Amino acid sequence: MKTIAIIGAGPGLGFSIAKKFGENGFRVALVSRNQEKLNQLAAQLKDLGIEASGFAADLYDKNQIVKAFSAIKEKYGFIDVLEFSPTAGNFPPTPASQVTEDNAMDLFQGLVIGAIRCVQQVLPDMLEKGTGAILFTTGLSAMYPIPMMGNVGIALAGLRNYALNLHSDLKPKGIYVGHLSLGVFIKPGTETDPKYIADAWYEMYNKKEKAEDTFPVGVTPETIIY
Repeated sequence: MKTIAIIGAGPGLGFSIAKKFGENGFRVALVSRNQEKLNQLAAQLKDLGIEASGFAADLYDKNQIVKAFSAIKEKYGFIDVLEFSPTAGNFPPTPASQVTEDNAMDLFQGLVIGAIRCVQQVLPDMLEKGTGAILFTTGLSAMYPIPMMGNVGIALAGLRNYALNLHSDLKPKGIYVGHLSLGVFIKPGTETDPKYIADAWYEMYNKKEKAEDTFPVGVTPETIIY
């Protein structure tokens, strides 16, 4: 049985991705800061017949990340898929004219350095086996300048650059790296329900053809679904 580790797992998108992959034969390792909430999500997945466990860690703390991944590997062994979709940062989205060293660095630390830390925990094993997948979920400011997302866009654009370079570097070595940029405000029960994003991700993972895509396909800042 394969294992997916979801970084930034919560009751919305993270849970939907866990459910989708779990329904397709994956065990699920849920990672975020709050162990109690992770336990609740794991219990909900277990009620659906999906094996799942929570591993608390803060992306801003390298030691916690290392400890969490060590625990995942001890419980489940090889991590086949890493999905990275945290809501990080101690500052709100800020227009470009209000970007400061502090609010830019904070998000860069959580999203880019946090991603690198997580990738470093799975990549050596994937390279040894010649298989695996690393999935990055971002917002549309990773691809387009969006004025009100000044500090966020700096970090997400860097994360996208990292993801696409990883794709080029690792594809010949048997490892798939994908980037999905969301141009929606997620609302359960609507056309932007997170289950549809999870479906899009599973299709990308299965086909392993595209380095990146948007959800919905072809969305731009002018057509973001609110």
